[in-house]
Amino acid sequence: MDRLEVFGDSARGDAYAAARLVVDGDRIVEADAPGMARPLEGLSLLEAASVPGETLAADAVANALGRCFTARPDPARVVVAMSGGVDSAVTLLRAAPNAVGVTLRLWADPAGPDASRACCSPGAVIAARETCHALGLPHVTLDLREAFVDAVVGPFVQGYASGSTPNPCVRCNGSFRLDALVAFARRAGADIVWTGHYARIVERDGVRLVARGRDPDKDQSYMLATVPPRLLESVGFPLGAQTKAATREEAAAAGLAVASRPESQEACFLAGGDYRDFLARQGLVAKPGAIVDESGRQLGRHDGLWRFTPGQRRGIGVAGPEPLYALRIEPATATLVVGPRRALATGRLEVAGRLTVPVLSAEAKLRYRSPAVPARVEPTADGFRLELETPVDAVAPGQVAALYVDDAIVGAGVITETG
Repeated sequence: MDRLEVFGDSARGDAYAAARLVVDGDRIVEADAPGMARPLEGLSLLEAASVPGETLAADAVANALGRCFTARPDPARVVVAMSGGVDSAVTLLRAAPNAVGVTLRLWADPAGPDASRACCSPGAVIAARETCHALGLPHVTLDLREAFVDAVVGPFVQGYASGSTPNPCVRCNGSFRLDALVAFARRAGADIVWTGHYARIVERDGVRLVARGRDPDKDQSYMLATVPPRLLESVGFPLGAQTKAATREEAAAAGLAVASRPESQEACFLAGGDYRDFLARQGLVAKPGAIVDESGRQLGRHDGLWRFTPGQRRGIGVAGPEPLYALRIEPATATLVVGPRRALATGRLEVAGRLTVPVLSAEAKLRYRSPAVPARVEPTADGFRLELETPVDAVAPGQVAALYVDDAIVGAGVITETG
């Protein structure tokens, strides 16, 4: 590698810090980084990432290192995805002393009511770094805000604009994050990435598959349903065989500051806000249309289909002899179809995705917090068709269907049609 000059900075309110590093290969030959605990000149990038400092100074150095970080291969090294929470901190403990912590800095809506709740907020990044440095371990920050907007936030907005109900958490966890982490591991000279997900990896017929975590209250396998098998060769989930309570106990016993840190929110880029307000800020235009019943009789008008999702009852703005629910969205005519709760049930789904293992039947999980239901599976040209043994309420195009056989995910994809 040729000699490279990199910069990083950090600000909180009126406070500001900056760092300038000149790197030759994997070593720092010049450094202007005031506020660090020791000089960085002469250190390898791996060594420099372990040096603590004043909060903003260390943040600035980490941002600079993220642009150029590389390390010589070490078969014992493990890259640990650090979110600033207790799960990743305990995962780091398990990987020490050969761990390299990395935090992906992702975009969160600055107009949201509580950006600090985002799992990769500036505060979470600092907490992750402090956990690493307290254990004498290196930490690197990767600024992926722009890529995250393109890969996750943009499709979320466009999904609602086209009348679907997308799941950004599956898109993020199922491809974006792990792709970035495995790519970083190669730069860091490591063969494997560990994350704090409550899931397991099993092998069936020579294929590695995501499987349910042992704690049914914390199982996160659904969020990882779309991870390609090729990535699972380089990924591990060391917490998948234990409960969340056991993780907190382990963190407390080790004296970790994050032992009691609360959970991060779902759809973290919303920054604690309602998705409808977020979509309005992203420029979705309210296109009025008709609200009709199942027979096509107009009951009223709406001011934008993206304000509704199947199963919604509140905020519809029309009434009938019994409670009315949003049944489906018809984007071509900007029509919202409403009806009684019994009309929400769906028994047949078309899914665009893949069957990793050929199956004729499986348990289909259609939402993160919903139980899986038995289903017949029929392969199609672009995915599979499901016939549910028990109809499920309020299934929407854009949601993710994950197929389980004996706790392992054997197929997954995005629901394109319900009936």
